[in-house]
Amino acid sequence: MSSSVLYDAQGPRAKRRNIVYSIVFVVAVAALVWWVYQGLNDKGQLDWEKWKPFFAGSEAWTTYILPGLKNTLIAAALSMVIALPLGAVLGIARLSDHAWIRVPAAVIVEFFRAIPVLMLMIFGVALFSQYTDVSSDDRPLYAVVTGLVLYNASVLAEIVRAGILSLPKGQAEAGQAIGLRKTQIMTSILLPQAVTAMLPAIVSQLVVIVKDTALGGAILTFPELLASVSPMSSYYGANTIASFTVVAVIYIVLNFSLTSFASWLERRLRRAKKSTGAVLPPTAVAGAESTGIAA
Repeated sequence: MSSSVLYDAQGPRAKRRNIVYSIVFVVAVAALVWWVYQGLNDKGQLDWEKWKPFFAGSEAWTTYILPGLKNTLIAAALSMVIALPLGAVLGIARLSDHAWIRVPAAVIVEFFRAIPVLMLMIFGVALFSQYTDVSSDDRPLYAVVTGLVLYNASVLAEIVRAGILSLPKGQAEAGQAIGLRKTQIMTSILLPQAVTAMLPAIVSQLVVIVKDTALGGAILTFPELLASVSPMSSYYGANTIASFTVVAVIYIVLNFSLTSFASWLERRLRRAKKSTGAVLPPTAVAGAESTGIAA
């Protein structure tokens, strides 16, 4: 029986036991799927008439789904564009040596990170209705973006701060040794290295932004993607399961595309860092030797 540093190799009894567990798990999952299928089929939720609007015409898409998807993407994109730089500024400010910068940034981050994003959206509606001239039609969008920006910028600030603190102290000390200012060390040395480490957490937070736009539809009557399910289901004869399924698939595709792009970008950044070494031509080396620089 062989073994490794991390674990001991399984013996015959353990292998048989794992095979039995796998078979039991597969049977249980199959039974659950069959039970769900039978329940939906008995209630008529799998009838073609329930799914026909999504596959046999474009009315459901052009009237309900695509307008809702458009509003979701608008709210999410605006929130990302504002929250990312704001979170970076707050995260860097929390690392400042000056208390008059560090303390207010910490208070802002901890305050808005502790408040539920839905409450921030509700406060946003009240704020825009009482103190601005924003129309009632645009007010839900403004409130959703405001809530998402305040909450997610605070979370992103902590991600940025943790990413920078995870770097070895020698990185900053090397910049100080060659006479760089603190701003130059942050922008030229620390942030470029921390971006790759922070990217998975940042993308996870961006996915949260996309999903949290649904809170605006549930509470603030913001006509986003998930909010299109109720009128669509009512119009097409209570096809609630079909409507939710289609919308869920759209969310999955949207978030999977976002994470796939982030994975590609992370691999590209890592390859770029590995290939940043400058290669001097032979003439430059010969010139350096002739002037005595190489020695």
